[in-house]
Amino acid sequence: MDVLERLPDAELEVMQALWAQKTYPAASGALMEALAGKRWRMPTLLKLLSRLEERGFVRRDKDGRSNRYTPLVRREDYLAAESREFLQKLHGGSLPSLVAALMDSKAISQKDLAELEDILRGGDGGAGLPVFPV
Repeated sequence: MDVLERLPDAELEVMQALWAQKTYPAASGALMEALAGKRWRMPTLLKLLSRLEERGFVRRDKDGRSNRYTPLVRREDYLAAESREFLQKLHGGSLPSLVAALMDSKAISQKDLAELEDILRGGDGGAGLPVFPV
């Protein structure tokens, strides 16, 4: 998949539950458990998984009478694509503009700034995230 399309919130929640699984393919029951706070019914989950399969985000494998699911898109790849789109759309691709907006709104702390500085110097900001060259 060359360009990742933006997922609706409900489908993104399902993908987050799938990405959080320890092993693949994951059973729909395990996903339902991970989404316990959503009060969704199984048919809703299965419909969302079907949509994700149609979009190429997941693969469905039959396991007897049940289905098991494997993500075809890595969380990191989706996060990077969404972050680039957000930065471009709202800040014209300017990271300093984003940081300034966060500073102005008090949404970024001194600790956040220190972590950001660490990332820019080649560290991971203490978050264990992949480091991108500056």
